[in-house]
Amino acid sequence: MSSSLTSETAETTETAETTETAKPGGPKPITIGPSSKTDQILVNTFVTVPFLALIAAVPLAWGWGLSWLDVGIALGFYLVSGLGVTVGLHRYFTHRSFTANRGLRIALGIAGSLALQGDVITWVADHRRHHAFSDKEGDPHSPWLSGPGAAGLAKGFVHAHMGWVYEPRAHTNADRFAPDLIADRDINRISALFPLWTVVSLLGPALLGGLLSMSWWGALTALFWAGFVRVAVLHHVTWSINSICHIVGNRPYASRDRSTNVWPLAVLSFGESWHNLHHADPTCARHGVGRGQVDSSARVIWVFEKLGWASQVRWPTTRRLEMLAARSR
Repeated sequence: MSSSLTSETAETTETAETTETAKPGGPKPITIGPSSKTDQILVNTFVTVPFLALIAAVPLAWGWGLSWLDVGIALGFYLVSGLGVTVGLHRYFTHRSFTANRGLRIALGIAGSLALQGDVITWVADHRRHHAFSDKEGDPHSPWLSGPGAAGLAKGFVHAHMGWVYEPRAHTNADRFAPDLIADRDINRISALFPLWTVVSLLGPALLGGLLSMSWWGALTALFWAGFVRVAVLHHVTWSINSICHIVGNRPYASRDRSTNVWPLAVLSFGESWHNLHHADPTCARHGVGRGQVDSSARVIWVFEKLGWASQVRWPTTRRLEMLAARSR
C-alpha cells in the first residue's frame, strides 16, 4: 500500500488499533493488577539514575571528562536507540505504518529496547492505550486530567512528562492492546531479554570507549556520557512529545485530542514532534509533511523501502492532508 488510509478508515484507526476480538463475557480489561514493588523500584532506578547523570553533566562538561570520542559514541547510540523508538516501537510496532521483513523487525525491536523505555510489548501496549483514550480518562499520560486552571495544568505537565512513570499504577493490559506482538515469537523473545538490552545499552558504550582509548578512564567517561546521559536525553525528548506536544504548538489538522506540532523538538525527536498530524492520521509513515518539516524517521523508512526491507508503506496523500486540514478549520 503506497498511500495513507482512506478517510473512513483513518477516523477509526485510534480505536481499531487498540481493540481485539471481544470475549463472550465482554472486552478485556484496560489494565491488569498493580505494579509490584520490584517493578516500581526497577523503573524508578532506570529513570532516576540517567536523570541524575544528566544533571551532573552540566558542571562536568566544563573542562573535565568529556572527549570527542565520548561525543561520537553518544551520538551513535542516540541515533540507533532513538530511531529504534521512532521508526521501530512507534511507527512500525505500534501503528504498522509499513511492513518489515523479519530481519528488520528483529533489528528494530532490539534498537528500540536500547532506549531503556521498557520492553517492546509494554511500550506498544501503553502507546496504543494512549491513542485509544488520548487526553481522556484512561490515557496513561495526558496533561489535561489533573484539575482546572494553571495549577492543574502544571501538575498535568509534570504527570505527562515523567510523573506517570514514577506513579504506582496498574500495568496496561497487553492482551488487550498488543495481542499481535504477544503472538509474535521473535518479539516475545526480544521483550523477555530486556535486561540484556539494558546491559548492552550501558556497557556497550563503555566497552567501545575503553577499547578505542585503550584506557579505563575512556571506558568510564563513555559509560557516563554515551550511556547514562544519552539515555536521559532521549528519555526527556520522548517524554516531551507526551507533555509539550499536547499543551502548546499549532494544530493544522483535525484530531480528537489536543495534540500539537512543536518545531523546536523536530530534530532531536527524529520528526516525532509533528504530533498533530500523527494523531490526525496515526498510521501515516510520515509526520512532518510541510515544507521545512524535518522528519528523519520518515527518511529512514524511505531508505528501508528502497532497500526492499520495508513494503506497503503508508505515505501521506495530498487529498488526505487537504481533508484533515479542512476539518480543523
